[in-house]
Amino acid sequence: MRNNRVVLWIAGAVVLVVLAGGGIAWARHSSSEKQAANPAAPTTTPSAEPTTPAPSPGADITGPLDLVLIGVDTRVSIPGWEPHADAIMLLHVEPGLKSAYLYSIPRDTRVAIPGHGTHKITEAMSRGSKVAGSKEPNVEKGYQLLTKTLSAYTGIKQFQAGAILNFGGLARLTDQLGGVDLVIDREVKSRHKKPDGTNRPLRGGDYVGPQAVYQPGRQHLVGWQAIDYARQRYGLPDGDYDRQRHQRQLVTALLTKALGQGLPTDPAKLDQVVAALGDTLVYLGGRRPVEYAYALRDLAPTEITRVSLPGRGVGRGSGYLGEQLTDEGRGFLKAVAAGQAATYLTSHPKLVDK
Repeated sequence: MRNNRVVLWIAGAVVLVVLAGGGIAWARHSSSEKQAANPAAPTTTPSAEPTTPAPSPGADITGPLDLVLIGVDTRVSIPGWEPHADAIMLLHVEPGLKSAYLYSIPRDTRVAIPGHGTHKITEAMSRGSKVAGSKEPNVEKGYQLLTKTLSAYTGIKQFQAGAILNFGGLARLTDQLGGVDLVIDREVKSRHKKPDGTNRPLRGGDYVGPQAVYQPGRQHLVGWQAIDYARQRYGLPDGDYDRQRHQRQLVTALLTKALGQGLPTDPAKLDQVVAALGDTLVYLGGRRPVEYAYALRDLAPTEITRVSLPGRGVGRGSGYLGEQLTDEGRGFLKAVAAGQAATYLTSHPKLVDK
């Protein structure tokens, strides 16, 4: 169970990718503990014939891979709260597992949800999580309907693994790494937080009082600041599309920070991070997490291209119904499904986050 928890953390920051070595580090640590408990046990097996070591679990995974990261708001702690997918990020790893693309599907994208008609994609999780005769939602069922909806929308036939993480867990993860450094491109005012990190009071349908402000330039942010910054969309030129870009920026920064600390080879530090996350993250997938971890051991943050998919609001009359990706944005999804993402971005370079 412990190794699963280690890689759950990895998955939670889309770091199922880069802390690949975390699974290896745990395996070595576990082996050392067994040897220490039985010092009389031989370290090698005498044999007249040379033996070939068994391949590491996950060594047969060659890609491509498509992974899902879902961010949900903090209300998952309320009994009976139906989970909405407030942030949806997809990671496509190319064959050979040396490069990848990280992109977002706007939470308000209007899509056909199998068996439920056309709605915002954020609703797929909540609708799928309902259990007949029970007031308690089933998160795994919600995830299944969301990924089924994503497959129909993107053309990607199968998602190999996914992780669901709430904002509180991501804030704790950031603090465990000692904060994160982000290059902020424009002034961002918080709708939710005061400068000291406490919540702004809600009065008359709006938040009031002093606001936390994130100034342009390279800034060091602690956990609550990083998550607060990545949650903002009001006052930004492109609203939710700017917010999606900031979320991808944060994920990449977390990966870079983790690698810089040598976390993949430090089991003690990994244990601290895992303990901090607790049960704020849920991993869902077919193969064991440690297998994906081993397979992705050579994927570096610098080889993950962040992609912005442009879209626009749609409605009926003066009523807002949701978002719709442009032809250029839908074109990227088709290119990913066809294994032609690199070629498509060569002819559409403006989609790459700067």
